[in-house]
Amino acid sequence: MTQTDAGTAEQVKDKATEVAGQAQEKAQQAAGQARDQVRSQIDQRSTDAGQRVSEHGSDLRAVGEQLREQGNDGPAKLAGQAADRVERAGSWLSESDADKILHDVEDAARRNPWAVVAGGIALGFAASRFLKASSSDRYAARGTTPTPAPAPELQRPPHTGTTPGATTLPRPIEPGEPRFAGNGAT
Repeated sequence: MTQTDAGTAEQVKDKATEVAGQAQEKAQQAAGQARDQVRSQIDQRSTDAGQRVSEHGSDLRAVGEQLREQGNDGPAKLAGQAADRVERAGSWLSESDADKILHDVEDAARRNPWAVVAGGIALGFAASRFLKASSSDRYAARGTTPTPAPAPELQRPPHTGTTPGATTLPRPIEPGEPRFAGNGAT
């Protein structure tokens, strides 16, 4: 290998390293932008959800007041407690950013892993029910309907009379066939 070839190879290697570095930097920038967009979306949606949840808490509180006016103090107290919890959840959602939400969810999962397992099972069950319910919509959109497997046909063995020592069951009565003692039915 000559000195010129070695220099050219070194230049190619340097250029490849430079291009790889630029590609890595662009990929990191894109990942950072995507992460920022996701955080922004979570922040916006959690704030919106928090406001809606807080409104439901206010509705519950109004129901509790109506129940109290009607003299139903027990249910009114329960509605008030539920309203307090719902309003707290709404304010937590409104005030929390994506990092706090993720941190709180992780802490809750560490403290009570069985609740996470139960929640996963419940979500899986709900998803399966949703998919099953929407399957007819998917078939309708395609213009076909799912056809169930045909039921096996019941065949009656030929009536051969009686065999000594064998027990025979009465033959079923066909629609429109008169009922009389000769066909085994009474």
